[in-house]
Amino acid sequence: MRWLRNIGTGTLSAYTALFFAFIYLPIALIVIYSFNADPVNMMRWSGFTFDWYKQIFGLRNVTSENALYIESTEQLLKAVRNSLTVAAFTTTIATVLGTATALALYRFNFLGKKFYRVLLFAPMLMPDIVLGIALLIFFISVGFSLGITTIVIGQCSFLTSYVFIVVSARLAGMDRTLENASADLGANDWVTFRRIILPQAMPGVIGGALLAFIISMDDLVITYFISGVDTQTLPIFIFGMLRRGIKPEINAIAVMMLLFSFAVASAGLYLRSRRG
Repeated sequence: MRWLRNIGTGTLSAYTALFFAFIYLPIALIVIYSFNADPVNMMRWSGFTFDWYKQIFGLRNVTSENALYIESTEQLLKAVRNSLTVAAFTTTIATVLGTATALALYRFNFLGKKFYRVLLFAPMLMPDIVLGIALLIFFISVGFSLGITTIVIGQCSFLTSYVFIVVSARLAGMDRTLENASADLGANDWVTFRRIILPQAMPGVIGGALLAFIISMDDLVITYFISGVDTQTLPIFIFGMLRRGIKPEINAIAVMMLLFSFAVASAGLYLRSRRG
């Protein structure tokens, strides 16, 4: 029976290695080929260079040979600013609404509570293209001009659900006897919320906010429908580059977005550990 156990352990180890290779090998290739000097075929290694990173920030001189592959640095930076602006507003609004909703469903019982909870899951279960088309029809019907405002409203419609789920999971593990003790000691509802409930729920609030921020920065399908002609976020800018041909700058942009996501996630883990 020992040889059967060894075969099972070896098979599980091989499956684990293949699983992680399937997930992380494409990311590793993007990082490697972001330094590839070949301007035509990014899968053909022809030398190491930082040119594509320099080109993104406008630090590389444009020549006639590589002019076809140059994207406007000003347009790129504008897309980054739009993405950060949208993510900041969306994260703030979705975090407040999602946290308030989670607290309301946690503390109060009312008619239709279970049905209302199911409705909060609907934007997450709905296909992005369906939600994007629905939001587009809604904004056009009510006369909204497509732009930053419609992107923020559209993203809040589904990111609130993500925050709600994360905060609800945190509230489910809280000890309600502390609230009762606070009330017995004479604290009002606001003091109990500020001194008892919010500190316990804060890891979930921070986690939900960071999740909403990252999803907002990466969202393409829904934002594509409700962004309008004159407003580009970073994912839409990259998608536009892909439609005109795969260019080496795309790898460099992808690596920087990856590093940014890691930085946000690391900051969240650090803050959570400090609060712990």
